[in-house]
Amino acid sequence: MARVVLEHVDKVYPGQVKAVNDFCQEIADEEFMVLVGPSGCGKSTTLRMVAGLEEITAGRITIGDRVVNDVPPKDRNVAMVFQNYALYPHMTVRENMAFGLKIRKLPKDEIEKRIQDTARLLQLSNLLDRRPKALSGGQRQRVAVGRAIVRKPAVFLFDEPLSNLDARLRVEMRAELKKLHERLKTTVIYVTHDQVEAMTLGDRVTVMRDGVIQQVGKPMELYDRPVNRFVANFLGTPPMNFLAGRIERRDGVFAFVKGPARLRLAESIAPVLAGREDREVELGIRPESIEILTAPTDSSLQARVEVVEPLGEQTQVYFDTAQQSIVAMVDAHRQISPGDNFWLSVRPGRLHVFDLATGESLSCSSTGKEGAMPVRIRE
Repeated sequence: MARVVLEHVDKVYPGQVKAVNDFCQEIADEEFMVLVGPSGCGKSTTLRMVAGLEEITAGRITIGDRVVNDVPPKDRNVAMVFQNYALYPHMTVRENMAFGLKIRKLPKDEIEKRIQDTARLLQLSNLLDRRPKALSGGQRQRVAVGRAIVRKPAVFLFDEPLSNLDARLRVEMRAELKKLHERLKTTVIYVTHDQVEAMTLGDRVTVMRDGVIQQVGKPMELYDRPVNRFVANFLGTPPMNFLAGRIERRDGVFAFVKGPARLRLAESIAPVLAGREDREVELGIRPESIEILTAPTDSSLQARVEVVEPLGEQTQVYFDTAQQSIVAMVDAHRQISPGDNFWLSVRPGRLHVFDLATGESLSCSSTGKEGAMPVRIRE
């Protein structure tokens, strides 16, 4: 297997469209790295540059101990699984899996051994003589993965491989891919726009926006300590709530103030907030961090229930507070109805404070950014 290193990689298309900007990343041997971001953020372009399907404009890409900038795709020892599976419709499963190996002129007995071993691993043994049209979506996806596995590449590249599957099958295939990685111990670079896939699959996750890395880290590091508003909003379902207000300092204690509402802030961020009294900021609140109270406290805000959405184990509740909507996740058995009035509170350590002008997290600045790349907001 091999580690993959991208050093200051740029991709500029004709017309000076910069799809990837100064991408720096080291992916360890056997690591499962996920690139995630909205459409057009440059994640698939980055993957295709590693595969050799796109030429890089600047920088250097290393796979193992070899710089591959000028190495053709077939000689990079990588295997790519695409969103559309790219199976040959006139070939059987066996023939699809064998095609690349025949081109490399491997012996017939070696090809058959690899196919049988991979078919057992992916539970395809009874499907080897079928053609793609006789397979379900999940089975076709497993064949596409199997075609990559039989090559025994140094690096697996996945470009949104689950996008064409229905919701239930995506969940099943996520688990299968995770188990497969544990068995094969391979280096994987996986591209997706789905933050749930990113959080559940990745050893580490790289969040991208407009071709620029925003943050890199373990899934829960990114979730608990987002370095800017974009990362905070992108990760999490439902997404983080944001309230605009100001910083107040009373008796040495910092608080977020919005109208009559006041929420105490953690003592750990006091050094960062010093000198920012009366400055406008944005407060970020995860829906699951909200505590619903029946009476006010010295750190709460009043809210009226607008919509209640039962989801089974939990209920999603939309509140109106000072003409701004907030969503909270609460226990499904709690009796809440539209029109009810409550007070909302959040433990100070679960609040996120963002600079209104730059979007950078003031909370993260005080605790460090372990596992994170510097925030680089595109001009």
